[in-house]
Amino acid sequence: MGDRWYQEAVVYCLDVDTFADSDGDGVGDFRGLIGRLDYLARLGVTCLWLHPIHPSPNRDDGYDVTDFYNVSPKLGTLGDFAELLHQAKNKGIHVIIDLVVNHTSDEHPWFQSARSSPDSPYRDWYVWSDEAPPDRHQGMVFPGEQNETWSYDRTAKAWYYHRFYKFQPDLNAANPEVRAEIKKIMSFWLQLGVSGFRMDAVPFIIELTEPGNPDSPKDLEFLTELRQHVQWRRGDAILLAEANVEPDQLPVYFGDSGGSANRIHMLFDFMMNGRLMLALARQDPEPVIEALRDTPALPEGGQWATFLRNHDEIDLSRLTAEQRNQVYEQFGPDEDMRLYGRGIRRRLATMLGNDRRRIELAYALQFSLRGTPVLRYGEEIGMGEDLSLPGREAIRTPMQWSYKENGGFSTADPEKLVRPVIDKGEYGYQKVNVTAQRKDPRSLLGWFERMIRTLREAPEIGSGSTSHIDVPMPPGVLAHRADGPTGTMVFLHNLGTEDVEVDLSILAPEADLPIDVLTDRNYEEVGKLDRLKLSGYGYRWIRICRGTRL
Repeated sequence: MGDRWYQEAVVYCLDVDTFADSDGDGVGDFRGLIGRLDYLARLGVTCLWLHPIHPSPNRDDGYDVTDFYNVSPKLGTLGDFAELLHQAKNKGIHVIIDLVVNHTSDEHPWFQSARSSPDSPYRDWYVWSDEAPPDRHQGMVFPGEQNETWSYDRTAKAWYYHRFYKFQPDLNAANPEVRAEIKKIMSFWLQLGVSGFRMDAVPFIIELTEPGNPDSPKDLEFLTELRQHVQWRRGDAILLAEANVEPDQLPVYFGDSGGSANRIHMLFDFMMNGRLMLALARQDPEPVIEALRDTPALPEGGQWATFLRNHDEIDLSRLTAEQRNQVYEQFGPDEDMRLYGRGIRRRLATMLGNDRRRIELAYALQFSLRGTPVLRYGEEIGMGEDLSLPGREAIRTPMQWSYKENGGFSTADPEKLVRPVIDKGEYGYQKVNVTAQRKDPRSLLGWFERMIRTLREAPEIGSGSTSHIDVPMPPGVLAHRADGPTGTMVFLHNLGTEDVEVDLSILAPEADLPIDVLTDRNYEEVGKLDRLKLSGYGYRWIRICRGTRL
């Protein structure tokens, strides 16, 4: 990898409690994850993103934290976590953790002290109002499950602000003591050995909330402070941020107006994610072309993180109502498949009807786009969801490792599992598991291993530039290229069902013995690039020329 390791990484995100249980108590843990690092290394993962690992009442799947300086006892000890970091490093895998500092649990000692008295040293660590703010029914993150952003606390005799659920009071980012504490939290985990943080809800972290002002100011300089703090503590540490904001606001999260990349290293590309879903639903690449064309210019070192599925619902809020309905019609036709009036709570395999060709096409396309790919655990074997579970829990079921009871996740009685394993139908662990696919080189898991190996042999995809190849194309076909010091790659993806032929002879003068490196089937030689055949739902990654990294 280059000096900026995150630009050529493959990120794998997981919940420790649903990945692998080492002691049979029904809950995944750090020791179970350590035992599966070989699997992740073979898959080609170079960075693990762990969802919240801190002590929590678990009313919001761990995002309601009661102690930022410890790990949940159900996952193990700090010693177990340190051993995980050590063993992951031995296998060339970085580990980043969720930094959830927009809010705390209402059971956190800070909030309990803050509500107890106006004279509490923690009173101003949260956001209060003596009167009911007129905007308290605006700005909810979870519409349908949340009807206000200000709640009255009888003990405190005041209203407190919570952008999320009422049991998650927001920290006051305007308070210098809170800012200092956030930096201290980051220092603690960096010193322990993490390679950085996925920052949850960044636009809300920097919000300087004013009661009655639904458009409170944001202090972007706080991100500059955090970036500087992190880099001084560990030079190669990264900040990967969740900031689903308007496209014209995105550049200021990477750096200031001077053009420096002095804030966030990486942002999740929500704009591209919504466009990818629309393109797959329409079987038309135009939305992806638009996203590539409209992508804001990033400062040197800034990076997108691409994804198809992550731990939340697929967020379609950046699409128009008509576009959103087109995606719903194809991928979330039933009301219980949708969430918050904006998203879909399914995994990709079920959305695409378990059509192996379309699953490969979708992930080949994602992994070939500019930025760093993020893969949700279980996607590499085509896991499904459990829609009987509430909300986002539908796609947070235990990893399916084998034919054993509970899918090899745990030896506990099924009723003691942290969450039920999918055990029925075509996505049940009896049909979809790692063991079955490990034995079959033609399996989806085998394909993911080959695809990721190919990706890592083409670093220009992550660290180079990406552009649409604007020449006449058959309906449904996207052609784009990646250029960097290591050479040039060209990608063809057919989102339609019809076999086609593509003419890219315009690229022939710059080609040096071009060759297919990843395809959905065996094709004729690339030749002069003028008669490139492509199957329905087919794809071709073509090495045009190779350069030398300096």
